[in-house]
Amino acid sequence: MKLRLEQLPEALRKHIAPVYLISGDEPLQLGEAADAIREAARAKGYLSRELFYADGSFEWSRLLEAGESYSLFGEQRILDLRLPAKPDKAGSEALVRYAERLPDDAVLIVSLPKLSADEQKKSRWFQALEPKGVFIQVWPLEGAQLIAWLDRRLGSRNMLADRSGLGILAARVEGNLLAAAQEIEKLHILYGSVRVDEDMIRKAVADSARYDVYDLAESAVQGQLPRAARILSALRAEGIASAVALWAIAREVRLVAAVQAAVAEGSAQDAAFARLRVWDNRKAGLVKALQRLGRREVREVLLLCAKADRTIKGQEPGEDWDALLEICMALAGRPTAPPASACVPPRPVEAQRVKV
Repeated sequence: MKLRLEQLPEALRKHIAPVYLISGDEPLQLGEAADAIREAARAKGYLSRELFYADGSFEWSRLLEAGESYSLFGEQRILDLRLPAKPDKAGSEALVRYAERLPDDAVLIVSLPKLSADEQKKSRWFQALEPKGVFIQVWPLEGAQLIAWLDRRLGSRNMLADRSGLGILAARVEGNLLAAAQEIEKLHILYGSVRVDEDMIRKAVADSARYDVYDLAESAVQGQLPRAARILSALRAEGIASAVALWAIAREVRLVAAVQAAVAEGSAQDAAFARLRVWDNRKAGLVKALQRLGRREVREVLLLCAKADRTIKGQEPGEDWDALLEICMALAGRPTAPPASACVPPRPVEAQRVKV
């Protein structure tokens, strides 16, 4: 059974499943989900706990032996399995065997990195375990979801913040929920259970936002210029290569151009997404770009990408990160200087002949 993270508390109040699979790359939510399961299990009498960290040298027979044995004192047990990566062949076989012979006195909690939809379908161990219990996929929080999470987190400390204050807090901790939790604890220590205003947040909360080039590409394609500019500044400060940032943006722009071309040839938009293998979580941003930009605008952005590439390689004067910001401005519909390749007419044929 698949559940969203916010559905977990209610499900735990009803009953404890024999297996919980928690997958994701957001460590705070991953850890807190596992904590909630362990706490609910202990309240239902699962008092003994065994921890297994399945690194490269892990002996999977230990997990199978634990599942087949009984506690010396007859206690119900929690088997806590931590996977730093997807299970190898031996691990997959062991998990399939565990699913075939579920113990009556134990609950298995498996924590591991994000599983794609394709991995869920093709992994024997996942197909064996998921129907026997609960699967929770943890996703990074952004936008309105992050604002709501921060509001709930402040509320758990009997603190309040208005919309603008939450926006400032979100901008400073985006992509880093561990830092967000720490900053909320800091606000509580400094001010107590009160309403915090913008000035209090600005003074107390450090800028701990964490981004990658995919965040940049997503913001740029969605036309979120202030956020894209903030991410560009953060990536530059972190020493990310400008060529990598350009690659991420250009990849999304080329995808928009490909969908436009397919639609112009008579294909439905959804069919074009399917043919280009665009996952559902990327469609929303691309749809916004398709609604905002015509084929001429997308061509101009591609010319700006080519110009930025020449700038990064030193073949054209200019500053790398300014060229990237110009691309983001064009994607947001802001006026920019036309790319040189778009306004310089082609040289006459005679001028291109090489004299022998």
